[in-house]
Amino acid sequence: MPDHASATSTLSRQIAPAVIATLFALAMSACVLGVVIWKALESKSATLERGQTATQNLAHSLAEHASHTIQAADISMSGIVELLKYRTPLPDRMNPFLANIVNALPQIREIGVLSVDGAWQYSSLSELPRYNNSDRDYFIYHRDTPGAALRISAPIQSRLTGHSTIMLSKRISKEDGSFGGVLLAAIDSDYFNAFYNRFQLGVGGAIGLMRNDGIVLIRWPSANVGADLSKSDLFARQIKLSSVGYYKTISPFDGTVKYFGYEETSQYPLVVTVARSESELLASWWATLRTDALVGAVLLCLIILSAALLWSQFRFRMKTEHALREREARYRLLSDNIADIVILLDGRGTLLYVSPSVEPVLGLRGGDLIGKSCFDLVHPDDKELVLAATARPSDPDSTNTVAFRIARADRSVAWVEINFKLASEQDGQTKFVGVLRDVTQRKMMEDELTSLNTRLAQLATTDGLTGLCNRRTFDGFLRREYAARDTLSVLLFDIDNFKGYNDSYGHQAGDECLKAVAKVIADATSNTSGMSARYGGEEFIIVLPDVSEADALRVAEAVRLTIRALGIPNSASSRGYVTVSGGVSTKTKAILDEAMLVGDADLALYEAKRLGRNRTFASSELKHSFVESVPLQFLLEP
Repeated sequence: MPDHASATSTLSRQIAPAVIATLFALAMSACVLGVVIWKALESKSATLERGQTATQNLAHSLAEHASHTIQAADISMSGIVELLKYRTPLPDRMNPFLANIVNALPQIREIGVLSVDGAWQYSSLSELPRYNNSDRDYFIYHRDTPGAALRISAPIQSRLTGHSTIMLSKRISKEDGSFGGVLLAAIDSDYFNAFYNRFQLGVGGAIGLMRNDGIVLIRWPSANVGADLSKSDLFARQIKLSSVGYYKTISPFDGTVKYFGYEETSQYPLVVTVARSESELLASWWATLRTDALVGAVLLCLIILSAALLWSQFRFRMKTEHALREREARYRLLSDNIADIVILLDGRGTLLYVSPSVEPVLGLRGGDLIGKSCFDLVHPDDKELVLAATARPSDPDSTNTVAFRIARADRSVAWVEINFKLASEQDGQTKFVGVLRDVTQRKMMEDELTSLNTRLAQLATTDGLTGLCNRRTFDGFLRREYAARDTLSVLLFDIDNFKGYNDSYGHQAGDECLKAVAKVIADATSNTSGMSARYGGEEFIIVLPDVSEADALRVAEAVRLTIRALGIPNSASSRGYVTVSGGVSTKTKAILDEAMLVGDADLALYEAKRLGRNRTFASSELKHSFVESVPLQFLLEP
């Protein structure tokens, strides 16, 4: 009974302080967490309200800007339409008049009049455009639809500038009401983009200008102009409920959660949207929350620390006594059963102590090794390495590591790794304490991994079938050589009628054909600074640094003749044997980058194919004739 009562009393003394400290910590932690959560919710609500107000105000301002931009052009265009209804001014008077309007309205890039057949009749430009716009949607619309209403087109690519353009257009009616042409005014999309660029909406923020049928006219900062959003939540539901609004949704452009403010203009079929990403809108709130959370965490830590101090002193003595007993038992257990070998050496490498674990690891008896030199156990090829490692001056606070081979009792070789350091002794003699670990399996795995990595590196840079460099390796080589060389030639080859060869002889024969051709291609750059690669399918490519076009042509012709001399039968070819066509291009000032250099070689290859195959062609011979053969309409249209 007394023993039982004593045990119960001891247990109560241990539990009571722990319960009091735990209840104190829980109560105080609940208060701190409650305050942090309440403040976070209130702050988030206020942040979202401020964001909604700012977003809707910006949407309203941008809607007014868009409406005024279109209205200024609309007023001017209405006057011109009324004038042209009754008169046909001379171009010498009308064109300067239109130019003055463009100068007065900076949003308009150009303004012009199309005749009933779509040709330019008047223009604010210094020279009347010569192309015909009768195929444009706005011309067809006004031709077939009576009425003087202003039409705002979807974004189109200007034939004059090549830029994305919003076209404002009005029908010109004659006195009898018949179709008299189209008045149009062009507004560059960059006009709105430049204006919207002034606003800082943060990461993921965007401004959109759209028609009320869902066609995107402008979206800053990303493109996506011309997209049809008529089925999006904005046009399918929100704008039908109210012309002005604010809601949370997933962006149809980038798929992120955003808050949208929108407003539909009253005068024109336009809708302006302002989108701000949820993460950006709540960035300041998150910063505040992190600060509050940090403060709360510090308070929680202080609470927990205070609770811990209430009973830590009570347990300290008991834990200390218990730890000392465990440590003593652990040291005895480790000394008798440790898997690693613990040794003690003097300054000459003589073994003074060897742990019993040497027997299961190396098959040697520890007692038999005492007094012997440790170097007698080291493999002869590694002895110099170990001597060098032990000969270096050592700091008592640092540990040195060296791996080497050692002979087991059965004469097999094991890899071991020793961690040793200089031991400080009162007698002043130099001694080393070391721990040896058998790393034979690890070494074998490392060697196998190195071999696999070498093989993988080779596979990553070469084509598996032909043994040539692959496309990825070639692209990197070409990029470096193009930047470093003033003279650089590219030779592009394609096997003639190779698809027919495969169909006639089978894919296995096709592979053998590719290998034979690849060997000739590889020989062309052997013992040179160039590179041969498989470019794709039956195409091969050679890069020759510091080789002129004339020399490159000779190399290409030599490759072609060598492949022809192989005499590989090809019933799909009119010549009856496998041949190749080649294109050669050389770096010039007109070539802007390596992609254009390869593109010129590809054009030359195409010309060689067109001329009958089994020949080589240089891109310099192609350029003049190619320019002369371009149809006139491709030069007139942007």
